Amino acid sequence: MYQIDFKKPVHVYFIGIGGISMSGIAQILQNRGFQISGSDSKHSAMTDSLEALGIHICYGQKAENISEASPIDVIVYTSAIHPDNPEYAAAVSAGIPMLTRAQLLGQIMKYFKMPVAISGTHGKTTTTSMISKILLDAGTDPTLSIGGVFKDINGNTRIGHSDYFVAEACEYTNSFLSLFPKVSVVLDIDADHLDFFKDLDDIRHSFRTFCELLPDDGTLVINGEIDRLSEITGNLKCPVITYGMDAAYDYYATGITYDHLANATFTVHHHNAPDREITLHVPGVHNVYNAMAAIAVADLFHIEDRFILSALSAFSGTNRRFEYKGVVDGVTIVDDYAHHPTEIRATLTAAGNYPHKSVWCVFQPHTYTRTKALLPEFAKALSLADHVVLADIYAARETDHLGISSRTLQDEIRKLGHECYYFPSFNEIEKFLLQNCTKGDLLITMGAGDVVKIGDELLGH
Repeated sequence: MYQIDFKKPVHVYFIGIGGISMSGIAQILQNRGFQISGSDSKHSAMTDSLEALGIHICYGQKAENISEASPIDVIVYTSAIHPDNPEYAAAVSAGIPMLTRAQLLGQIMKYFKMPVAISGTHGKTTTTSMISKILLDAGTDPTLSIGGVFKDINGNTRIGHSDYFVAEACEYTNSFLSLFPKVSVVLDIDADHLDFFKDLDDIRHSFRTFCELLPDDGTLVINGEIDRLSEITGNLKCPVITYGMDAAYDYYATGITYDHLANATFTVHHHNAPDREITLHVPGVHNVYNAMAAIAVADLFHIEDRFILSALSAFSGTNRRFEYKGVVDGVTIVDDYAHHPTEIRATLTAAGNYPHKSVWCVFQPHTYTRTKALLPEFAKALSLADHVVLADIYAARETDHLGISSRTLQDEIRKLGHECYYFPSFNEIEKFLLQNCTKGDLLITMGAGDVVKIGDELLGH
């Protein structure tokens, strides 16, 4: 495998450089003196920001991009890039060394004394951002690679100059098994990415392998409520720190209350340490769990309580995580990235504590595989909203060969006795919402695709 050497910068070409994680790694290497170029299918805010840094980007992934950019020392690609991609094929033909995004991220981790990897089916971006906020406020000058836009750094990447490196660790295609963390966090383990994994047991096995990557002097921070936890943590050589909702865990929360915006205040307990009262400004009990994971990591690094408490209180979330967008005709519009039944349930449960007359959920399913595999679970979770409106499935990396559609999900929701509407275009959805939402309603646009455009359009953005 090709090895990146920070002391010997080379020309690195990124296929799909505008991706949220790819762009971050590209910036880290550029800061270290590497020549960076790449390609993407279209212009975006991310590619614009990269070009502003002097990075050359080709639009449209064509074989000649590779020859014209030569000499290229190594090419980086993601799991979304297949062998029939023209650039990938050209690179193979030219014999140019290649690394996956995860392999490169793992190599970068080796250059930091304290790399932290945050994993889990849900909550990675939020928890990574919480940990980042604490470290920033404590003045530790960390390097950050986040899977979403973190408002405090106005982006997804920060170049620091200390030993701390905080990054998300994605399980899809077993990417996280290429990493070399000193501290790992496992937030939860749920059935997802079933276009790659065989089943939940297969996913659990990968998380176990991920935990085994930790050195003896590393630390695992893990949600103690994960089913059959000992299968994940048993006989690990490194220390294991657990968190959850009762005193059986190393960290646990009591006395949870919610304010008028569904934000939690709670007390966190840890062995013989003084109790700490935490007030969050992001909604839902799921963020109590995320906060406990962040606190555990902060304690490992001996961050003072005053920084932990103030950082968590000031943390306002990341883009597309119960993000307040505005009000139109008395209807509050919120956008959320939830695209798995567990996430939908968490968001809609949180919404129940948010001021509202009725909750409208406009959901855009994400991938045919996920929709088919978890169809009953999607129906039950979405039924927590008063009114459900479905957009067409956002295909992402897939093509439709499973005979599944949003109408299939609509039928499943109706089987539960819950009304559900479906429209094939965003324009039709917007017209329906304008006609049917009333003053005092809460409208949530939800999904990992481009459903956010609906709220933006209603608000005139």
